Amino acid sequence: MTKESAIKLIWNYAHLNHELKKADIILTLGSTDLSTADRAVELWFSGFAPLMVFSGSGTVHAGESIWDKFKGSTEAEVFADTAIKAGVPKECILIENKSQNTGQNFEFTIKLLRENNIYVKTVIAVQKPYMERRVYATGKVWWPDVELLVTSPETTIEEYEKFHTQIGEDSERRIHGMVADLQRIKEYPKKGFQIEQEIPAPV
Repeated sequence: MTKESAIKLIWNYAHLNHELKKADIILTLGSTDLSTADRAVELWFSGFAPLMVFSGSGTVHAGESIWDKFKGSTEAEVFADTAIKAGVPKECILIENKSQNTGQNFEFTIKLLRENNIYVKTVIAVQKPYMERRVYATGKVWWPDVELLVTSPETTIEEYEKFHTQIGEDSERRIHGMVADLQRIKEYPKKGFQIEQEIPAPV
């Protein structure tokens, strides 16, 4: 198997291809990928949910962000700013800016919603393309009785690689991230961090 075919195999496995429907909130989980915020904005304008929640602190608590565009701010606030600039009203946005991992994205978002007397039955979660399955597996630990639909920017791996290479991001770093997410899908259920996911033998 070539490196390219191996990467594509993992990429395809990570995608859940959920059919989206109207939900109570659109939850965008933090990352350095601004295209996830764009995808969430697209869904909001398409009428999939009345409320957007942006979750994630990034590395701001460590004093410096991974990418300059996040320096001095949190992922949630940068994403929310993207949505507001696109025309989403501030009153349609909630910000959770303390979480530092995927489990905390859900844990702290649930707490924020409860504090605002918001209870959900259906949630659309948005994250990077190769994190769909891990987001779902993590979210179902925290929201076992909530219908969780996961989506990501609609792109092929070739388009994704081309775009992120053009803006100066390292391809090898993304490959390491994709493989690390696969490893988490395998190992985290034992720790109670995720529900079990079948991993086909070729993957």
